[in-house]
Amino acid sequence: MTFAGTRQEFVRRAMAAPYLEREEEHDLAVRWRDTADQSALHRLTAAHMRLVVAISARFRNFGLALGDLIQEGHVGLLEAAARFEPDRDVRFSTYATWWIRASIQDYILRNWSIVRGGTSSSQKALFFNLRRLRARLAQRPDQRPRSAVFAEIAAAIGVSVRDVEIMDSRLSGPDASLNAPLREGDDSDGSDRVDFLVDRVPLPDETVGERIDAERRHNWLRSALNVLNERERHIVRERRLQDEGATLEALGERLGISKERVRQIENRALEKLRAELLREHPDEGIFV
Repeated sequence: MTFAGTRQEFVRRAMAAPYLEREEEHDLAVRWRDTADQSALHRLTAAHMRLVVAISARFRNFGLALGDLIQEGHVGLLEAAARFEPDRDVRFSTYATWWIRASIQDYILRNWSIVRGGTSSSQKALFFNLRRLRARLAQRPDQRPRSAVFAEIAAAIGVSVRDVEIMDSRLSGPDASLNAPLREGDDSDGSDRVDFLVDRVPLPDETVGERIDAERRHNWLRSALNVLNERERHIVRERRLQDEGATLEALGERLGISKERVRQIENRALEKLRAELLREHPDEGIFV
């Protein structure tokens, strides 16, 4: 028997499975919850596989195999069985519908494209409703611009117009490999799409060079600070070598002097530092 035949037989048996009465459903759910009765779980889930098939069929237009969707829906059905509270006045089919749909949608989002998208609840709603809303709005007699259609969709789902535009472009075309040639045919120059991507991150040798230069300048500064007296070093560290430098007024209050006097000491200390650095490293004036 072919795979298609096997799937058709599975669907046929799922649709032919007998329905459960409320009392029988409750009894099976209690047995599974309290004693982990595997036979009870099998009967409970087998009776609801038609629900899995029906929900899976609603998502077959996303380009994924129906058999895979049914399999993921079955995972959601088992999750629902594990979490179901039979003592609540809710039928298992009502509770399981949410878990089946969520499992199938998650599978589609993971496999529809190699680019991960639709991670938030609003993005998921946009992904699964955009085509339906777009088709419904296109049936209206008035010929409105795309911007107006996107604005109405954004308001209906609760996302930005920019999100709608991005999702629309993703749904309108397949993934494109960066390693695919830029042009097909004999006139191709052998360039791939990835060759035209701009990487603004510094090259490894530039990164290493900047790190070495930063360490060198740090050592120079630490050595040059020895020419300052204690108060000058304190003011330079508080004003220039902290993530958030202290204000002149705050330093003046701590040292018991005016903020103008702090400014004078700071300027004098910076001049002394500059002179010492130039004396020790005369060829590195660009760094001083």
